[in-house]
Amino acid sequence: MASLNKIFLMGNLTRDPELRYTPQGAAVVNLGLAVNRYFKDKTGQNQKDTCFINVIVWGQMAEVCNQYLAKGRQILVEGRLQSRSWKDNEGKNRTTIEVKADNVQFMSNRPKEETKSVDLGEEPQAQAQEVPEPDVENNNQEPGEVN
Repeated sequence: MASLNKIFLMGNLTRDPELRYTPQGAAVVNLGLAVNRYFKDKTGQNQKDTCFINVIVWGQMAEVCNQYLAKGRQILVEGRLQSRSWKDNEGKNRTTIEVKADNVQFMSNRPKEETKSVDLGEEPQAQAQEVPEPDVENNNQEPGEVN
């Protein structure tokens, strides 16, 4: 029996990247992505529906995303859906579904304000590297939080 878990998303960042490091030294960045869908409703009026998605990027790709990306920047994400569960501060079970990025492409050529000397004509395309993920099953972390 075959299975497939693959997703492609293009949208704009809702906030600046949030870079953290695991205790083992692995870089991880959290990205907030807004993906818009435009359509006409039953009355013929133009409508917009926005889906907000959390994207997790690991390794060297996380550091590259943190260096070049900023709120409002358009990106294309290739990855897979993953679900995580944890207990919140009140002891309630929580679950989230997010995207683990395998590849991130920068679609617009607008740098972070702090990155003025970067030649964006040859901006790197971030590629995923296999980085062991922390065990979140028995962990009381919030989504995207790294100890």
